[in-house]
Amino acid sequence: MKLKFSKMHGLGNDFVVLDGVRQPLALKPEQVRYLADRHFGVGCDQLLLVEKPGRDDVDFRYRIFNADGGEVEQCGNGARCFVRFVHEQGLTDKREIRVETMKGVISPRLEGDGNVTVDMGIPRFLPAEIPFLHDDDTIVYNLDVADETLEISVVSMGNPHAVQVVGSVDTAAVGEHGPLIESHPRFPQRVNAGFMQIVDKHAIKLRVYERGAGETLACGTGACAAAVAGIRRGLLESPVRVTTRGGDLNIAWGGEGRPVLMTGPAVTVFSGEIEL
Repeated sequence: MKLKFSKMHGLGNDFVVLDGVRQPLALKPEQVRYLADRHFGVGCDQLLLVEKPGRDDVDFRYRIFNADGGEVEQCGNGARCFVRFVHEQGLTDKREIRVETMKGVISPRLEGDGNVTVDMGIPRFLPAEIPFLHDDDTIVYNLDVADETLEISVVSMGNPHAVQVVGSVDTAAVGEHGPLIESHPRFPQRVNAGFMQIVDKHAIKLRVYERGAGETLACGTGACAAAVAGIRRGLLESPVRVTTRGGDLNIAWGGEGRPVLMTGPAVTVFSGEIEL
């Protein structure tokens, strides 16, 4: 079958976005892997599928598939691309929409300057909510990785994150420790591994090794998780500018029980059609 798609990115974190409203789709993992392949397919970190809502109080359903074919709960950079996509495709004229995800409802809003702000929901910290195998709830945990003991904070932004503070993101062991943290047995559903460098109270640098995708140029939920972890540890104050290898995101969080707001760009690169 011929499949229409748009290639989009948020700070270099790139996506194949599909309209599942006008062309209902049921993709197999091997088809997702083919579309994500940078040599034989279109190429992307994640595939995003726009679907009709499954409930009356939302506008769309949002599904995310990593490059390895696995479906995941949330993607922040993808959420920004999602709202731009449904506008460009004429699926809505609302500037702010409510979107159903696997782990709850998010509310992306198209701003007048072209950026997109997303209400990413309330962060979760209890180990069982990540999930993370640990009996107590604290702000910093020890994690044994490659004969080292790392200090991590665990945060769920609808998907799981393990955030550590490093002296420099340029020399951080992202390639070595990232996959070991991702598949660590204390994270039964795997985890996104964040490496955060504190610049000042309102700025960090960040690299993220994403579950099922490897290191990406930017990770929206990872930026939220890192900012929240730094604020909880008293290292940061809201708002926080998060500099990734793909560019900057702005993260605002009002504290426990409050949602995280993420603002950044979303860009359409091209649209096309591929034989699937």
